[in-house]
Amino acid sequence: MNRSWLYVVIGACFEVLWVMGLKHADDLVTWVGTILAIALSFALLIRAIALKLPVGTAYAVFTGLGTTGTVLIEMILFGEEFSLMKIMLIALLLTGVIGLKMVTTDAASKGGAA
Repeated sequence: MNRSWLYVVIGACFEVLWVMGLKHADDLVTWVGTILAIALSFALLIRAIALKLPVGTAYAVFTGLGTTGTVLIEMILFGEEFSLMKIMLIALLLTGVIGLKMVTTDAASKGGAA
């Protein structure tokens, strides 16, 4: 995995943290952590795009991974309803994210746009 995609993945992890923070923050410390996670997630996404990833693809992967992580963490840690349909839809979302990453890597390595 090249550095640009690593920035997107790490940024998506911080996205999960700030989305959970928006729901669960209840004091100054957790709100500050939420704000820092927002700043870090978008800084990493911006850095990945600056390293030549297409904006649309990078953002789609970033939000897809963030959505997947948020749904899974909410089910595992916070008792959100678990359903087979949610898992199947997450798998479909991840299939699209992986497909976008694979297509973009091939096009970028040839010097083309995706």
